[in-house]
Amino acid sequence: MRVLVTGPAGFLGGEIVRQLLERGDRVVGVSRGDYPDLVAQGVEYHRGDLADSELTNTVIRDVDAVIHTAAIAGVWGDYERFYRINTQATLNVIAACRQNQIGTLVFTSSPSVTFAGTHQRGVDESEPYPSHYLCAYPETKALAEQAVLAAHRSGVLHTCALRPHLVWGANDPHLLARVIERAGQGKLKIVGDGSNLIDTVHVTNAAAAHLDALAALQRDPQGAGGRAYFIAQDEPVNCWDWIAKICRAGSVDPPSRRVPFAAAYAIGAAMEAAYRLTGRREEPPMTRFVAAQLAKDHYFDISAAKERLGYRVRISMEAGFEELQSVWERR
Repeated sequence: MRVLVTGPAGFLGGEIVRQLLERGDRVVGVSRGDYPDLVAQGVEYHRGDLADSELTNTVIRDVDAVIHTAAIAGVWGDYERFYRINTQATLNVIAACRQNQIGTLVFTSSPSVTFAGTHQRGVDESEPYPSHYLCAYPETKALAEQAVLAAHRSGVLHTCALRPHLVWGANDPHLLARVIERAGQGKLKIVGDGSNLIDTVHVTNAAAAHLDALAALQRDPQGAGGRAYFIAQDEPVNCWDWIAKICRAGSVDPPSRRVPFAAAYAIGAAMEAAYRLTGRREEPPMTRFVAAQLAKDHYFDISAAKERLGYRVRISMEAGFEELQSVWERR
């Protein structure tokens, strides 16, 4: 199979590329930077901005399927920038798939598209989109997800959206690196009572879910297509116990100071207002979204992914953490 992967140099995108190449697929990649390592792996690489419709239409052709992982994440920033990269680029990808008669499109979404700042306890894909979002990232991802799902047409373009939650692994340059950095600086505090449960997903599993989705859309487009799927370890953990474990593996002290959720949320709201008023572009130390994510339960029922996509956990929490420790100890 010839598969185009957007965002192939990212943490998740890179693992998707690795797994595709390992099973013998030909891979085409497109993103905004220069990545000679991808070319060295055998990827047919193109540099460009998917928000440019002409570029997108030029690159997305002569492939059997598209996996669209490229996005900008974050809890702070101009809405227009998030919309351009997350939503407009996805609309361009959909249009290019249609114009070039690409049959399969798997979109990397986020569980945050359903997050309204309250507990999510074992929710499935019937969880509605909220009427109001706490930041631009989940809102623009939700718009993109809805467009992808609406584009599903049996026999024409088969689509689905995956929602991997808190992707991590030994070489994670984002989530775990940020936890270690903030904890090491003494800037990480336990928000709320410290009892909240969360889902995570190891990058190996998150990437494999995309390959599962490709196969399911080609095998059973009627059953698998036009749907969103939560992707997780199927093994919720206590958020702060897990963070403490990460900190100890990274040789920093786990957070011990606490702040009530209501106080953290109010501080986040005040900081957001102050940063907007003064035009500051850097991320505030606290936001409403971050406060809610750190204090609330967010774990999911992944039955749909298992039943409709054939998704299964390849690497457990324990095995993934052992791998992480082994890699970190060698650094």
